[in-house]
Amino acid sequence: MEGLLSEDEKQGMVSMFLEIAVGQTADTATQFLQATGWQLEEAIQLFYIGNEAGAASAPCIPPPENEAFIPDQDLVEAESNFGYENVTEYDGSEVRAPIPVIRDVLYDSPYETPRYGILPRAVDTSEEEQKRQGVWDADKGGSTSAAESSNHNLASLYRPPFALMFNGPFEKAKEAANGQDRWLLVNVQSTREFSSHMLNRDTWGNEAVAQTITSNFIFWQIYDDTEEGSKISTYYRLDSFPVTIVIDPITGQKMRLWRGMIHPESLLEDLLQFMDGSPKEHHASLSNKRRLEISQASPPKIQEETIEDDEDMKLARALSLGTMEDNGEEALKDSGAVEDVPKKEKLSYPPLPEEPKGDRNLLCRVGVRLPDGKRLQRNFLLSDPIQLLWSFCAANCGEDKPFRMTYGIPGSSKDLEYESTLTFGESGLANSMISVTWSEV
Repeated sequence: MEGLLSEDEKQGMVSMFLEIAVGQTADTATQFLQATGWQLEEAIQLFYIGNEAGAASAPCIPPPENEAFIPDQDLVEAESNFGYENVTEYDGSEVRAPIPVIRDVLYDSPYETPRYGILPRAVDTSEEEQKRQGVWDADKGGSTSAAESSNHNLASLYRPPFALMFNGPFEKAKEAANGQDRWLLVNVQSTREFSSHMLNRDTWGNEAVAQTITSNFIFWQIYDDTEEGSKISTYYRLDSFPVTIVIDPITGQKMRLWRGMIHPESLLEDLLQFMDGSPKEHHASLSNKRRLEISQASPPKIQEETIEDDEDMKLARALSLGTMEDNGEEALKDSGAVEDVPKKEKLSYPPLPEEPKGDRNLLCRVGVRLPDGKRLQRNFLLSDPIQLLWSFCAANCGEDKPFRMTYGIPGSSKDLEYESTLTFGESGLANSMISVTWSEV
């Protein structure tokens, strides 16, 4: 294989060897690679086997063909001391064979990251599940080598979101969600699927997602190879992982399901519908809908009405046919059928600047649900006044009439005040959901 590799490829393998065998020199790496025919894995195993046996840094490498082999004087003396029954006479024509390559596991902890960057499958029992957080935090204490520190840093990128997770079994998580009137967000992961680790790093680790979940949901994460994970998989008929589910804590019904990796922006957009109403509000609306359907299904009662004023009847008929003259409205007003309606002044809000971009530490994102059900999101500077939110909503509502805004948190009925002089950073509107409805006045 050595003759098939270019110098750049050899140099790359030397670099990879030095990344794993920390503290060694390029000459040492080259010697071990040459001894194994430039097989990186075998060279690394040979290096660690030699170190564990107390051998020197360099492996036992046969001398070049054009150089005479000089036997080790210490070896000759050792052989003479043990007798000649197990010693072959040296005639200068043979070379001692190199130490055979032995394949072995370089790590034995079920959670330790191997040297080649492949995440192992964690052994997940009830006791180890309780110790999972301690394993991921193992790099916080004790002295470790540079290689172990690198492995711990890699593992910390994919650590589960312990700060978001509910600590307890599924039934306890469902009871907590029901007691707080929040939806239950469940994430079933698999250590055999890398997308599970990507969810931990990119989605649950996203600041906006974390804040949304903390404010509006109860989050529960489990692995599919645990007892609890097996129960969830069976009950909801899950056949692939990872899976994320929104569950009604009152009935246990599955409301929404995502498979595989979910990008933060997509997840935030899909969760907006659950931020508009709590589980109890959802069931109340279903109950009202059923009563309405029942009332519409029953035959209407016919009531006889007596027409007392023929003049009013004529005016109503003229309005329905559109045959009233221009003074018809005045006639209605004179008759007292229509009250004078004051003219509304045209609403005006501060001009809306271009959506800001740049440093995320200076920005916040606000979600808006318009009266027609449409959902929008926009970035604002934390230093911007909250009046710009009215400008944004007025530009997208489609009608020029008064509206009111309330927090999208379930059960909240407090209106936002346009006269407020607070900024987005001061008001707490950053990364929140706002509901917009038409004002009755």
